[in-house]
Amino acid sequence: MYNFTNVLQLVQTLEMLQLLGVNRVVIYKTNCSAEVQRVLEYYSGKGLVEVIPWSMAKYLKVSRRAFYDRDPADIHYFAQIPALNDCLYRYMYQSKYMALHDPDELILPQSVNSWLELLAMLEKKHGDDSCYNFENHMIPSNFVKPPPEPATLPPQDLWQKISGENILTHLYREPFNPLPGRQNYKIIINPRAVFELTVHGVLKSKKSCVWVDGKIARIYHIKPRDLTELKPDQMIYDGRLLSYSSRLSSAVNTVLRQTGILPASSSS
Repeated sequence: MYNFTNVLQLVQTLEMLQLLGVNRVVIYKTNCSAEVQRVLEYYSGKGLVEVIPWSMAKYLKVSRRAFYDRDPADIHYFAQIPALNDCLYRYMYQSKYMALHDPDELILPQSVNSWLELLAMLEKKHGDDSCYNFENHMIPSNFVKPPPEPATLPPQDLWQKISGENILTHLYREPFNPLPGRQNYKIIINPRAVFELTVHGVLKSKKSCVWVDGKIARIYHIKPRDLTELKPDQMIYDGRLLSYSSRLSSAVNTVLRQTGILPASSSS
């Protein structure tokens, strides 16, 4: 994470990952705000998060853009690819499965409620030495519209002054449009079956990665987007996150209180 200030979305993402069955999260950190650092220390103390300092800019000229031709440098985009491969080999024999994605991305199963159930289903069909590609569906955080009735949002007044995006208010995704070469995805892998990673996928592995149908599971990528080419009625309502919202809201409030970001006297 670089110059990261998105406290609320980070806490929501880490709590969602736990609801999905994740028991370890590794974060490669360049720098962040004081509040984000407090959150990282909280989760580190709980044993969920391990922070890897990733300060390549001290030694190399680091590109600050995802597309190299827009910011040529000694190494691509804050050394993201070396970070991915460092994570692969560092935890290869400590993790049964490994998901490689950003803090603003969540891989949500559609017919089951956890990654454990999802991976058991995929493993039964494809074996235990596979890697899986998940479609990246964009959910613009600068597009806000209430869910259609009878769906309702949980109370969120306590989060109004918390820095960052509230993922539960962003429930409309863009029509899926794969980039040329189908690079618009992230992955879950068996790390012992993979030898080399890139930003979107696997370069070398024991066997080819499996494409997971978006009806089985897909990535919810919640970030600001340029909506000038899309009309509001073109956006697709997707309420999958709301099925987790009650448990998620309670867990997020607990963390925000225990870190002192939310006053302990505040009530839901």
